[in-house]
Amino acid sequence: MFSGGIAKLLEAIDEQHLANIRLFTDDALKLLVKLPDASLDAAYLLYPDPWPKTRHHKRRFVSPTTLGELARVLKPGAVFRFATDIEDYANWTLAHILRAPAFRFAPARPGIWHEPYPGWQPTRYEHKARLEGRTVSFYFEFERV
Repeated sequence: MFSGGIAKLLEAIDEQHLANIRLFTDDALKLLVKLPDASLDAAYLLYPDPWPKTRHHKRRFVSPTTLGELARVLKPGAVFRFATDIEDYANWTLAHILRAPAFRFAPARPGIWHEPYPGWQPTRYEHKARLEGRTVSFYFEFERV
């Protein structure tokens, strides 16, 4: 767990007097399995750890197991948004989604996945990637069918 990031988040929640935020600082899959069926309107996975070494790919969040749980907890028609600047992880995610019958990938036009979502606020990881010269990001949107 990144305690500095959690502390900054808690500070922002306190400063903005937000009462509708809950934090879960463990593996998100543990939370997903506890949620009721069709209980979420949307899910976002923004700049997850890419686990770039092949031997670590099993640690990536996107997997048949997590996609199955996401499909279960997302309402029909809900969106799952995934953003990354790592092309390998983008390809990995797309390949897994295309094999998951509960999700549909239907971009409005070719290349739209390189355009940020409407109202997008860049993450600090996106900013860091641009500073490191990684200028191509992927903003996938998948629909729960």
